Amino acid sequence: MAKKNVARYGVMIALACIFSYIETLIPFEMIGIPGVKLGLANLVVVVTLYTFGLRDALFISLVRVLLMGFAFNPSAIAYGIAGGLLSLTVMALLKKLDLFGAFGVSLVGGIMHNVGQLVVAIIVVNNIRISYYFAILSIAGAITGAVIGIISEMIIVRIKKILP
Repeated sequence: MAKKNVARYGVMIALACIFSYIETLIPFEMIGIPGVKLGLANLVVVVTLYTFGLRDALFISLVRVLLMGFAFNPSAIAYGIAGGLLSLTVMALLKKLDLFGAFGVSLVGGIMHNVGQLVVAIIVVNNIRISYYFAILSIAGAITGAVIGIISEMIIVRIKKILP
């Protein structure tokens, strides 16, 4: 059983890291909204949350943030951990309440990820006025979270068919 977990963690962490790297290659700055990303790695977290559970999703999320942070941008680790932990906490609660499917859970998770990162930004720059950016980040988080949610639902259905 332990070997299965190691292999599963390895595959999921590798996918999350690959998706994070691919995301860095997409020039979102061209649309004029700094800090907006697709959240491709969150696809792995949402799928893991629904197929393997919160503990696995938390582990994969934290390891991915640390690996990518140390590899490419150590100053982004605090933002990634804050956004990831808040997002995953809210997604896990919503999943447990069973009010939404992966679509709704991911949509709210996208918004919460931005909230977590915005709180860190306010602390780092010591300026509450950054919070005015919340509306734009919420719209972007909802859109990207919805897209990730749609894709997640398709993947979850397929994974549940092949897993015991």
